[in-house]
Amino acid sequence: MIKFKKSLGQNFLVDKNIIKKILSLNLIYQKNVFEVGPGSGNLSLEILKENPKTFTAIEKDKKLLEILANNLNENKNINLLNKDILKINLENLIKKDSIVFGNLPYNISSQILIKFLKFHIWLPNYKKIIFMFQKEVGEKIIAKVNDKNYSRLSIITKSRLKVLNYFHVSRNSFFPKPKVDSMIIEFEPIQIKDFNLKSLNSLEYITNTFFSGKRKMINKAFKKIKVNFEPLIKELKIDLKLRPEKIDEKTYFKIAKFYQNSLSKR
Repeated sequence: MIKFKKSLGQNFLVDKNIIKKILSLNLIYQKNVFEVGPGSGNLSLEILKENPKTFTAIEKDKKLLEILANNLNENKNINLLNKDILKINLENLIKKDSIVFGNLPYNISSQILIKFLKFHIWLPNYKKIIFMFQKEVGEKIIAKVNDKNYSRLSIITKSRLKVLNYFHVSRNSFFPKPKVDSMIIEFEPIQIKDFNLKSLNSLEYITNTFFSGKRKMINKAFKKIKVNFEPLIKELKIDLKLRPEKIDEKTYFKIAKFYQNSLSKR
């Protein structure tokens, strides 16, 4: 019998119809597949029925991984890792053109997503990401400017990923049943023209500075950052009386790039 660990945010997807809907998002046959947190293995077993080229799964809970291993046929193309995903180098693990699946623990889902965004080599090896988030987090990810859910996470995600599809998943699709509903989001990595930051650190810093004063006009945020933004403000005709949620992601990308370039000249 599986013992659930609240500390690891374990809520296992048991609805077969939702599992089928997830797998219908992308052809798996003879593709490299990477799964984050397979848990009870309900999705993993269905993935393997589709005959992927390789299958790699990373799971922090050793006992769950042992249960999954016992349910799998011996196969040299299956690699099960008992590791903490936040503490390993994913770039060395993910094979070219991989499809990444994950029913993410609610408490660290944003951290996991950001880890996939911060690969040093971009475009990355993975071709698609299909992740399950808490509905509230998912709505922040897909939100557009002027939406009440528009946030730092919206901006940072869209700097490197395009949202292809999404759908909601009822809390009744899980065991044990969580207190909230979920959302599946399908992404693909993108390269935005003229936004070739060496890392996302500048964008993280800029959005953190702006959204930490979300109720204040953006002129306050510009003043906090010790860089002369006047040329950029004039070029983009930025209204300094606006609030952070009224600035679209492309403008934030340009602010971050200007900030990074300014630092490199010092």
